[in-house]
Amino acid sequence: MRIGELAAAVGVTTRAVRHYHHLGLLPEPERLSNGYRNYTLRHAVVLARIRRLTELGVGLAEVRDVLADDAGKDLAEVLTELDEDLARQEAAVRERRQRLRALLEAGTAGEPSAWGPLSPELARLLAGLPDTGSPMAAKDREMLALIETTAAPEARERLLSALRGALDDPDVLARVQEAYALLDALADAKTGDPGVERAARALAACIPAELLRAEDVGEHDAFLRAFYADFAPAQAEAVRRALHLLTGERP
Repeated sequence: MRIGELAAAVGVTTRAVRHYHHLGLLPEPERLSNGYRNYTLRHAVVLARIRRLTELGVGLAEVRDVLADDAGKDLAEVLTELDEDLARQEAAVRERRQRLRALLEAGTAGEPSAWGPLSPELARLLAGLPDTGSPMAAKDREMLALIETTAAPEARERLLSALRGALDDPDVLARVQEAYALLDALADAKTGDPGVERAARALAACIPAELLRAEDVGEHDAFLRAFYADFAPAQAEAVRRALHLLTGERP
C-alpha cells in the first residue's frame, strides 16, 4: 500500500501517518525501487491501534508503551484485541444511546428534568425524596447526577443499588433530611463551629459505607478539591469529616 491508501484505509490523514513515523510510533516500511514506501497489513494494524488509543484519550507517550507491549504478539492476536476494543466501544455507544432515548422519552412525557439529565432510574429514586427546598439537597442531587454520568458501569450500578436500598427505608430518609438541615445551618458558620461535627456524623450515618474506599478521599484528589470548593467552608469541613469517618481515616 502507498501512504495515501494506508491513511484512507485506517481513516487518518497522511500528515498523521508521517507524524507517527517522526515520533517512532509507526515503523518505517521498506521502500520500493522507485523510493515509495510499501506499507503492509501490519502497518495498517499498528496505525489503527494508534488511532483507537488516541480516540480513547490515551496520550502518545502511553500509546508508545502499549505498542511496545504488542511488539511480541502475532498479527491475529493484535487483530483480535482491536476487534475487542471496537466491541467494547460499540457496547458503550449502545448504552449511551439507550439512556439518551429514555431521557428523550421522559422529556416528551412531561416528566421533570430539573436535576437532569438523569437516567430514568435515578430520576425515580430522587423523586422519592421529599422536596424541602434545602440548598444542600439540591447540591446532593446535582452531585449524584454527575457521578452517575461519569462513573464506570459497575460503579454506577453500585451507586444505584445503594440508593435503592437506602431510600426505601423511612428511617434513612429521616436521617437524610436531618443531615441536610444540619449542613444548611452551616452555610455562614466557621469551620470550628460545634455543628460541624454533628453534621459530619449525621451525614456519615446516611451514606452506605460500601460506596467508599480510603483511597477515594485522598486530600490531593483533584475531583474532591473541586467538590469541597463548591461548599461553604464549614459545610466542606463537615463533608470531609463524614468521608473520613466512613473510611476510618483521620481527617
